[in-house]
Amino acid sequence: MDFERNYDVVVAGAGVAGVAGALEAARRGCATALVEKTILVGGLATTGLVNIYLPLCDGNGTQMLHGIAEELLHASIRYGPGDVPKSWRDGRNAPERSRYRVVFNPASFALGLDELLIEAGVALWLDTLVCTPVIEGGRVAGLEVENKTGRGVLRAACVVDATGDADVAFRAGARCVTGENWLSIWAAQVSVDAAQRALAQGTGVPLLDIVRLGGDDAGRGATGDGSWHGVDGEEITRFVLATRTMLRERYKALYAEAGDGERRNVFPITLPAMAQYRTTRRIVGQATVAPEAEGVRCEASVGLAPDWRRAGRVWEVPYGALLPVGAPGLLAVGRCASAEGDAWQVMRVIPPAAHTGQVAGVAAALAVAHETTPDALDVADVQRELRTRGIPLHLDEVGL
Repeated sequence: MDFERNYDVVVAGAGVAGVAGALEAARRGCATALVEKTILVGGLATTGLVNIYLPLCDGNGTQMLHGIAEELLHASIRYGPGDVPKSWRDGRNAPERSRYRVVFNPASFALGLDELLIEAGVALWLDTLVCTPVIEGGRVAGLEVENKTGRGVLRAACVVDATGDADVAFRAGARCVTGENWLSIWAAQVSVDAAQRALAQGTGVPLLDIVRLGGDDAGRGATGDGSWHGVDGEEITRFVLATRTMLRERYKALYAEAGDGERRNVFPITLPAMAQYRTTRRIVGQATVAPEAEGVRCEASVGLAPDWRRAGRVWEVPYGALLPVGAPGLLAVGRCASAEGDAWQVMRVIPPAAHTGQVAGVAAALAVAHETTPDALDVADVQRELRTRGIPLHLDEVGL
């Protein structure tokens, strides 16, 4: 090995879930490393251009998510446009756009996340690929990584899998399942029309123009084969090229209709730098967020997850959903936490992902302090720490 480092907590993947986990662990005094294969933190929200911070509320005026999930929402607009609807607390059966959410500029969000991580003292390992987990004594004890320096080991008392694809958990031997995806792409474009609207309105907001093509989370509007899973290298290449073909065909049709000169008036300016899958691979957890558990009390709940698509639907999230079966010493967060069916579509998006990241940060810090693994913790201790941060755990705690 070319290098070796020792930490209390190592987080694999710097999407919003990984960022939240690293922030929480570092703020609790743990020596924390955050490993990211690209040079941008934020994952799909930044590198992937998915620029909607979905609702923190239930659509009926009640806030469900607090803590780091709320902090990151405000970080997303610190260095760029975006505003929370002023009347979200008055909403009843409110549509998504009228709830506690924002549309942000991906580059601005990346700058805000950098600032938070640096202030917290997180050791960032950018442009560093997670290769395989280190298994010692039957538990995950670190990560083998590779970057320009060579191949090295980052050892840790606790490891968090925030890869979005359960890569660490899968390679550690944990039970996992894969989801299904449809071709879709979000890309940024510029146009003379947007520039004219920006001048007329006296704001740069119209310049934030994201083109969205293809199927939604349920496959509506999809073209081509729906059986994309996102866990095979060759398939990922085909998926990315197919989505960019969709975008290219859009501009071909636009220029054919408006004339060749139109290519000077409207064109793509930034493409996503990662595959925009929604549900790839996730763990089978010691507990699972299930569709039928909506609105049902869970004694081991570590937080709430509102449905961003329909007002009034909220899940309590069991701690066991972050604990993979078959991989002691590991926590899995974000879209690779254990959720199934329609509940997976709720859990995979930015706010619940950030929240599960914070929960993992709390659990990792407790595991380090008690010299144990996250699965051996008393969930009451995790819940107690979350409550000190003003985070509601049950529906009745927010009046539901």
